[in-house]
Amino acid sequence: MTVSNEDELDKLREIGRIVANTLEAMGAAIEPGMTTAELDAIGRGLLQRAGARPAPELCYGFPGATCISVNEEIAHGIPGQRRIAAGDLVNIDVSAEKDGIFADTGASFPVPPASKALERLCRDGRRAMWAGIRQVGADRPLAGIGQAIGEFARKNRYTLVRNLASHGVGRSLHEEPTEVATWPDRSERRTMTEGLVFTVEPFLSMGAEWAEDGDDPWTLFSEPRAPTVQFEHTVVATRNGAMVVTLPG
Repeated sequence: MTVSNEDELDKLREIGRIVANTLEAMGAAIEPGMTTAELDAIGRGLLQRAGARPAPELCYGFPGATCISVNEEIAHGIPGQRRIAAGDLVNIDVSAEKDGIFADTGASFPVPPASKALERLCRDGRRAMWAGIRQVGADRPLAGIGQAIGEFARKNRYTLVRNLASHGVGRSLHEEPTEVATWPDRSERRTMTEGLVFTVEPFLSMGAEWAEDGDDPWTLFSEPRAPTVQFEHTVVATRNGAMVVTLPG
């Protein structure tokens, strides 16, 4: 999607705020002993009360309102009877639609008491995302995002999952530009146009470089198995840099 008027921008900001508030509330609600289905129900209720529809369910028939991935699961985890335990790493991905406009956000949460390494990974995952977001702006190269995230990962001795990419969003959950690398990609030649809407969502890991399929049609696992975090914002490329629309408020 390319934002072309204030009405579109207002709608994008509204759904961005809704998914951000939902993510924040779900993260705060995590506690040992609860199931991922119970956590998902919290998210569903918040989205419904805001007049939004869960995007994975709407677009792909995903069996849940949100994606909740625990430990070795790194993306598209199906909410169910798995119980969250102290020390777990929980990723929540919230995307939704309202008034024909979609927004997408996500974050990883260490469940206390968690290891120092896991807490540091979560902190650095957010920092890696912002390193990429700082490269966003009209007429700037898309490749700059992956280069900045890659440099952050290299300096801090992390790996990046290289087959889960950022993507365009707005009129649908996934649209052009597709496969925006959050790792260094010398083949990337595209440029961000003014008003372009897309996600920035690196997967920072303590050893994994790929996501691989599991036993169900959705859940993805780290390969090799290693703690991996994802942080995600929906942004608009402007003349003044990135406008982040998935901030709570």
